[in-house]
Amino acid sequence: MSTVFARTVPSVRPPRPRRRAALSFTAVLLGAAVGCSAADDAPRPEVPAPTGRQAALCRALHKELPDEVGGLKRRATDPVSDFTAAWGEGPWIELRCGVPRPKIFNDVRTQAVDIDGVKWSPERLPDGSIRCTTPLRPVYVEVTLPKKVVGDGGDMSALVDLAAAVRKAVPSDDPDDSPAPKTP
Repeated sequence: MSTVFARTVPSVRPPRPRRRAALSFTAVLLGAAVGCSAADDAPRPEVPAPTGRQAALCRALHKELPDEVGGLKRRATDPVSDFTAAWGEGPWIELRCGVPRPKIFNDVRTQAVDIDGVKWSPERLPDGSIRCTTPLRPVYVEVTLPKKVVGDGGDMSALVDLAAAVRKAVPSDDPDDSPAPKTP
């Protein structure tokens, strides 16, 4: 007579607590993927906090900004603000209005270049981009041109597209920018 032994087969399914942890981890990954949607590729310039007349000038400038700068189309920024704007697909041309006085203005050797009637003080950044700030206006307007726009030679011609808006919305405090007196 032979004896038959019943063999117990261990369960293939993991215990419930592990399954819940696995489901929670999957939910986190799915949430992260959904969170990395189209809104995540929007430009995110730091929003300045101008007040009073400076804020009013920045809002006026925002209304005058062109749809294209340097051949690049305007983009919505995140967060949306009357003090920021961006153009391109990334890295973007970014404009910020109402920024604090830049440290480069503490150096008496800081130069300004005139681009279509607007003076800009350029500053080369470590990543190869150029940050340009208006020196003699009642509110500082800062534009960062990425390296892919300026190239190795420092081409700032994209600022031509912003000049009319800046001239119209933000008056100059530079006496050299004043119109010549009319002669009789």
